[in-house]
Amino acid sequence: MNTMLRKSVLGIAGLAVAGGLAAGPLNHHETAPVTGLSEAAVMQADKPDTAKLIPHGVQGAQSKIDLNDEQTANAKAIIAATKKAGLPERAAVVSIATSLQESKLENLGHLGDANDHDSLGLFQQRPSSGWGTPEQITDPEYSTLAFLKGLKQVDGWQDMPLTEAAQTVQVSAYPDAYAQWEQQAADIVAQHWNS
Repeated sequence: MNTMLRKSVLGIAGLAVAGGLAAGPLNHHETAPVTGLSEAAVMQADKPDTAKLIPHGVQGAQSKIDLNDEQTANAKAIIAATKKAGLPERAAVVSIATSLQESKLENLGHLGDANDHDSLGLFQQRPSSGWGTPEQITDPEYSTLAFLKGLKQVDGWQDMPLTEAAQTVQVSAYPDAYAQWEQQAADIVAQHWNS
C-alpha cells in the first residue's frame, strides 16, 4: 500500500475511534426498546395488507376447506411462483382461489372417467388447449407460471373482481365459482407470503 493511502486509512480509523470515545462508553446492558406492540401485532405487521389481497371485498358466500400438508405445499408453491413472476400478492390470491376451485389445491393427474376431458394439475389445464405437456401441467411451478402468464394478458386484471379475472384465464363452464374461495385464498397468502 502506498504511503499516502496508508496515512489516509489510518487517519480515518483514528477519527472513528476518537468519535466513538467522544460519544461515551458503550453500555453492554442495554435492552431493546419497548415498542408497546404485542407479539401478535408484530406478527400481523409481517402480513400483506388485506386491502391489497381483497381490494373489492369478497363476493357471495365463502367456502373453506381444511388443507393437508400436500395442499399447503402446493399453495406455497403457487406463492413462490407468483414471486418468481414478479407479481404482487393479489395475483397469488387469484391463483390460489382458482386452484381451490379447480382442484382443491391437489395436483391431479388423469382421473380416468372422472376426468374433465384431458384436464390435469392444480389448475386443471389441458394439454390439448396448449397449456403444456402433461408433465409440465402437473409441475406446480410450471402450471402456476402458465396461469400467471394468462392472467398478465388480461387487461386490468388487478382491478377486476377475482372471479372475473380467473374466468378470463380459465374459461370455465362455472364462471362465478371462483368467488367462493377468495377469503381462504387471501388468508393463505397472508399466512405464507413472507414465510
